[in-house]
Amino acid sequence: MSRVLFLSPPSFDGFDGGAGSRYQARREVTSYWYPTWLAQPAALVPGAKLMDCPPHEIGIEECLRHAHGYDHVIIHTSTPSLRNDCRVAEAIKARRPDTTIGFVGAHAAVLPTETLKASPAIDWVGRKEFDYTCKEVAEDRPLADIAGLSYRKEGRIIHNRERDLIADMDALPWVVDVYKRDLVIEKYFIGYLLHPYLSLYTGRGCPGQCTFCLWPQTIGGHRYRVRSAGNVADEMAYAKRLFPEVKEFFFDDDTFTANLPRARDVARKLKPLGLVWSCNSRANLNFDTIKLMKDCGLRLLLVGYESGSDEILRRAKKGVTVDQMRAFTKACHDIGVIIHGTFILGLPIETRETIEETIRFAQELDVFSIQVSLAAPYPGTELYEMARQNGWFAREDKTDILHQDGLQHSALEYPGLSKEEIFEAVEVFYRRYFLRPKPILRILKTMLEDKEVCVRRLREGYEFFRTMAQRREIQGGACEPATTR
Repeated sequence: MSRVLFLSPPSFDGFDGGAGSRYQARREVTSYWYPTWLAQPAALVPGAKLMDCPPHEIGIEECLRHAHGYDHVIIHTSTPSLRNDCRVAEAIKARRPDTTIGFVGAHAAVLPTETLKASPAIDWVGRKEFDYTCKEVAEDRPLADIAGLSYRKEGRIIHNRERDLIADMDALPWVVDVYKRDLVIEKYFIGYLLHPYLSLYTGRGCPGQCTFCLWPQTIGGHRYRVRSAGNVADEMAYAKRLFPEVKEFFFDDDTFTANLPRARDVARKLKPLGLVWSCNSRANLNFDTIKLMKDCGLRLLLVGYESGSDEILRRAKKGVTVDQMRAFTKACHDIGVIIHGTFILGLPIETRETIEETIRFAQELDVFSIQVSLAAPYPGTELYEMARQNGWFAREDKTDILHQDGLQHSALEYPGLSKEEIFEAVEVFYRRYFLRPKPILRILKTMLEDKEVCVRRLREGYEFFRTMAQRREIQGGACEPATTR
């Protein structure tokens, strides 16, 4: 079998290109998710290497030196990082022309022809779930025989038959051995998770129909395909032995609680392990379910509230109402489960009034921490099609989602609400939320309780205010050009 490198290339400073179910972007504070989408096929290929450049501060020269020793280089790309990733692929080819380079990820899955045309250095792209596609490439099978793959032949682009989504998720090997071998876990930070943390998937796909959500609409599908509770518990027991330093485990499934009987079963099997764990959840769990999971080690729920406007939630097909969110949040507060809430500004059809509703709703919920994002109309999502049909794109280039330094653009605008107003509202939201007595006291309490947390919070505070200053520079058109490490 050929030597295979799975690569998340150097990119914008602080760019989380290998992100799991979260959007690829540079965040307000240093944040890196594990590159699980690459780790999974790497676990399938004997002798493969996973290189996640951004969190490990691996620059372009070191990356190229390393890539020179591999027959196949498989790059995880995304809509905002495609141009940069093409430059890296071209540099790899320039040093070793016989290297076979494949691109995988949501962008390649949705736009395989456009991805191949983006650079002559790309030999193939993987569509949909690409785990076994990568494995078969690594086995040096003819490209023409590999399902789920698109490639060039004599100047033409050929799309092979589709590959079925993986039905038996237990058949996939565990990723934690790849993490142990190839990653320095202390390099991965998420502000609201304990450090060091470790994240992985227990299933793929999501039955939710949210118009903006990237992964179910591009790779994972809308059927939640899961690993058995026993399989998950066995990997977690192994991970606990492998990484005794880990303080929290995070299940990065799009919606871990989408299958509630199974979520409860996993929780019960985790209880004897004594783990601290967290997961993604919709804001519709009942009191008893939250209580059970809390009793089994749950510490935090990552919850997408998105908006305080029922009309925006309806248009976004969120499937949860503001009142349901209130009841869920109260239950979490009463039980003692911490919430990190995420909100999106600029969803159809945002107004100044709905932005104000959302800010006030967030203040009312008063969860431990929040993240405020701009609506990101990724190709392949219903939001992208809605924006295209209605003329909501703020820029001619519909894939222009990030600024040149990796921060989010306002990609959409609406009658009566400009992209500048939406962009500026993010900082207004953050300031009005966090510069209140309750959040300030919560943060100070965590700092006083733990010296390491105190150092982290000081660093995060510095990074946050620096990012806000950079956003104001963007507003004034004075941001410095991006740098690639």
